[in-house]
This record gives sequence, C-alpha cells and structure tokens, in this order.
Amino acid sequence: MAKYSDDDIRNMKKITCQIAGQYLGIPPMAVSIGMRNDLLPIGFAVHNVDRHRDSWTYHIVAERLIAYNHGKVNQVQIEAIEKNLNTIISKFEEMKRDLLFLLSENEELEG
Repeated sequence: MAKYSDDDIRNMKKITCQIAGQYLGIPPMAVSIGMRNDLLPIGFAVHNVDRHRDSWTYHIVAERLIAYNHGKVNQVQIEAIEKNLNTIISKFEEMKRDLLFLLSENEELEG
C-alpha cells in the first residue's frame, strides 16, 4: 500500500478512490461508498444512469482530502454551515412573526 504525502496529493491531476484510500488508510470501497452517501466530504460522487449501465464518477478535491485527513473542516464547509444556519434562523423568525400575528388576531376576536 503506497503512502502519499500532502504535497503528493496536491500535485496529482486526478485523485482516484484507490489513491484516496491509500492516503487515508482505508479501503477504496470505503472511499466510494462514503462519498456516495455524503459521509466523506472530500469531493463529489455523481451517479450516472443510462439505459445500458449504472455507474458512479468521483471527483476528489485535493484540499478537501488533506483537510479531512488532518481532521480540519475547510472554509468552504464552514461558510456553507453558516449560510444554512442563517436560513434556518430567518425561517424561524418568520414563523415567530406569523404566530404572533395569529395570536394577536385571535385575542381581538375573543376580546
């Protein structure tokens, strides 16, 4: 099993599941299944379906792979999390306003 350095990974034009597995110390199948199920945030797994065959294509991003190997969350992931949290907070605030409006209308009808 080959061991790759961070610089080796950065300098590769294409990183396969085999290479990623060797770099992470896990089987290549674990890399592909992890990517398919969005459990391994090192790139993208694309499901290709046509009438003759069913296959997957993997695009592994060097910096994501390195960050994952070192237990770090990269800035792109942090920004995505912040954006999602802001969306959730905004929706809750909107729901709160709607609820307060409904409650105030209900009080007027009862009062």
